Amino acid sequence: MDIDVLGALAVRENGVSITPTAAKPRQVLALLALHADQVVPVAALIEELWGEKPPRSARTTLQTYVLQLRGLIAAALEGGDAEEGGAVRTAKDVLVTLPGGYMLSSAGGTSDVRAFDRLAGMGYRAMDAGDFPGAARLLREALALWSGPAFADVDGGVQLDMETRRLEETRLCALDQRIEADLRLGRHRELLAELTVLASRYRIHENLHGQFMLALHRSGRRGEALSVYQRLRATLVRELGIEPSSALRSLQRSILMSGPENPAESPETARKRLARVG
Repeated sequence: MDIDVLGALAVRENGVSITPTAAKPRQVLALLALHADQVVPVAALIEELWGEKPPRSARTTLQTYVLQLRGLIAAALEGGDAEEGGAVRTAKDVLVTLPGGYMLSSAGGTSDVRAFDRLAGMGYRAMDAGDFPGAARLLREALALWSGPAFADVDGGVQLDMETRRLEETRLCALDQRIEADLRLGRHRELLAELTVLASRYRIHENLHGQFMLALHRSGRRGEALSVYQRLRATLVRELGIEPSSALRSLQRSILMSGPENPAESPETARKRLARVG
């Protein structure tokens, strides 16, 4: 089974799509696909579909959606090699009923979430080891697996909304570290266009703004770097009532006191230095 959720939902068995068009069966499949090879409790599926006020028929209706998904799976199995360990696989082998819930068996197939986690993890380890070219390459490969927001074409409920936010945070972490690796490699001018968009999109994300400041400063655009800080500070004070972090304030002072020939330290380096001092 091949599973893609980092963008539009796409689940294929034997190369055949088993993604339903109806909204609620799509929600069920999306949650099962994200947690492939793990049991998803019935309670979690019901909360996803109906929130805090499920109908009395919730369990029966959920069973109907599961039957619909098994129908799509059965059709896909008929179209290809459905054997596993010498035995013919059935739809119930793929979408399994277990005590307390259901499990979608991927049978060793692909998952873009698992591939992202693997590549990002390798990228983080490369960063820790000081292998910035390797980190930049691995994290870029990980981020390339995203074709849009997670579950972009699924009308999610409580569970999927929570998972979407979690996945977005993992993407931002990988993006942050990839940009950090590129800055360590002196690619500040190449990053300017991307960071311009990111700073506009994530108006209170301090580290992205710090990276933007650093890229501008290293490109000889010191005044613009300081303007980025002032805009972020105004936004933080106005919307959240807080000042920028100590690491970002340290970066601003560093830019004020240095010229392009004596580059300021990155936000990541400032955070580590301040942590040691603290």
